[in-house]
Amino acid sequence: MVSTIKNDRLLKALMRQPVDCTPVWLMRQAGRYLPEYRATRAQAGDFVTLCRTPELACEVTLQPLRRYDLDAAILFSDILTIPDAMGLGLSLDEGIGPRFERPVRDVAAIEALGIPDPELELGYVMEAVRLIRRELAGAVPLIGFCGSPWTLATYMVEGGGSREFRLAKKLMYDEPRAMHSLLDKLSRAATAYLNAQIAAGVDVVMVFDTWGGVLSTPDYHEFSLPYMRRIVEGLQREREGRRIPAILFTKGGGLWLESIAASGCDAVGIDWVCDLGSARERVGQRVALQGNLDPEMLYASPQRLRQGVADVLAAYGEGPGHVFNLGHGVTPQVDPEQVRLLVDAVHELSASCHRR
Repeated sequence: MVSTIKNDRLLKALMRQPVDCTPVWLMRQAGRYLPEYRATRAQAGDFVTLCRTPELACEVTLQPLRRYDLDAAILFSDILTIPDAMGLGLSLDEGIGPRFERPVRDVAAIEALGIPDPELELGYVMEAVRLIRRELAGAVPLIGFCGSPWTLATYMVEGGGSREFRLAKKLMYDEPRAMHSLLDKLSRAATAYLNAQIAAGVDVVMVFDTWGGVLSTPDYHEFSLPYMRRIVEGLQREREGRRIPAILFTKGGGLWLESIAASGCDAVGIDWVCDLGSARERVGQRVALQGNLDPEMLYASPQRLRQGVADVLAAYGEGPGHVFNLGHGVTPQVDPEQVRLLVDAVHELSASCHRR
């Protein structure tokens, strides 16, 4: 039996089906730009505790939907939950970023890693999904997610964030078999993690390949895309009679759109550097496209922001298959009223793109 979702624009758009207007949700739509988020984070004490407390993660997930007419909720969590569950000791400090107490930098450390059980080591995420789905009561779809194997590997090897990815790339170049072993474990962990989210109630899944764009073309096709393809191939793609769409997003991946579209995913997320109209021509009818307003446009005047929304919609053109989003996440200093203007403008201005 198919459960009812009252606002199913996102699901229709991801399957390239007609909609009345373009659906919109935003990466990091729950975050530091919202005063209610900052209050909930203060209540938690720190970011990791916020993620690990299902009731608080549920609250933060729902906060932007109380303010804005968004077409989806996205689970509040972090891409680094999988390596944390592998025992690396995650900490996330304001102004410093993520850090792992026990980085993975050699064959022995990689071999020692286990595949987390999503309902045990990551059970707090599944409980958050179940709570959120209950609170949404079918109002909008819920998006679940994970980090790509390559992106997770960079943090695990570097011990945190990086600009040069020196240690991760050294391992990749000098010991490719070790890197492939790490990526294999991460792809299996990510597949199990997303399938558990689907079983718990998410309606869409997304893989964030935040650092795929730092690779050369040959390295991307060896160390990133094949492992995302494995995840897509291993997903449970149907629940309660409805298809569970999968979105792949490689930041900086515009060069490889055709290859990403051929991975088996339903939609490809693109950043603001990639031209949306050209992207549509390149992928044809194979997949939907998600994106791609420059996140910094949210700091522009209301008039310029509205024009930016119109430009993105015009670049995609008429017809189904577009999900409006930023080319990356909402940044912390954004005025919440600007987000309202963006969401309302997308719905208003896109209606003409979907008239039959």
